[in-house]
Amino acid sequence: MKKVHLLALLVYILAACAPSKTDTPLESAGDNTLSATEIAEGWKLLFDGKSLNGWTLFKNRANNTWEVAENTLHCKALNETTGDGNERADLRTTEAFANFELVFDWKVAAEANSGVMYRVTEEFEQPYYSGPEYQLIDDVGYPGQLTELQKTGSNYDMHAAPATKPVKPAGSWNTSKIIVNGNHVEHWLNGDKVVDYELQSEDWIAKREASKWKDAAGYGQASAGYIDLQDHGNEVWFKNIKIKTL
Repeated sequence: MKKVHLLALLVYILAACAPSKTDTPLESAGDNTLSATEIAEGWKLLFDGKSLNGWTLFKNRANNTWEVAENTLHCKALNETTGDGNERADLRTTEAFANFELVFDWKVAAEANSGVMYRVTEEFEQPYYSGPEYQLIDDVGYPGQLTELQKTGSNYDMHAAPATKPVKPAGSWNTSKIIVNGNHVEHWLNGDKVVDYELQSEDWIAKREASKWKDAAGYGQASAGYIDLQDHGNEVWFKNIKIKTL
């Protein structure tokens, strides 16, 4: 009898612990949406998956490459037959940000090159003359010669992401995060921190003087600016772009 009672007690405990059909499942959010938790934490969507609301072209330049396709923000490659994609320009947010945590999913086509810049201003001819760039590129298949400073996750031509970084190949989705707080900047890739630096530090100044930005007087100087998605002439996709101000 004791065995029967013990078995019945075990069944009762297991039944009590199991979720009922009316229990609320763990919260989850689909693409280009925010969960209730994220909303409570202060996150804001920068891309709704349906439109270019909140985005504009850098310096209002002519462009026929950016589109919303299959719930992604898509930069088209040049169609040499039709000429579609022959007017190229970066896409930037309409809102400027100073201190923030930015998260986004991205993938590039084979051999493609792109990037995400931050604290970009329009006082110079190109966005990279003001905003540092989180590099996005096909590390393996890109046809040009690349240094470690020019590969995925790096602060372009300034701070190299490690060769052991957890990057997924061209055509696969990656998740990146950029944290900018005062002069402190971090680059994250698929859960790993890959770059960490301080704007205006002695090390940063030395690296700038040895980089392509040596003569770019406005590079890294703005305390606030736009988030800029680079149109480098290649195909790239973005989704789940969200930001939290710090």
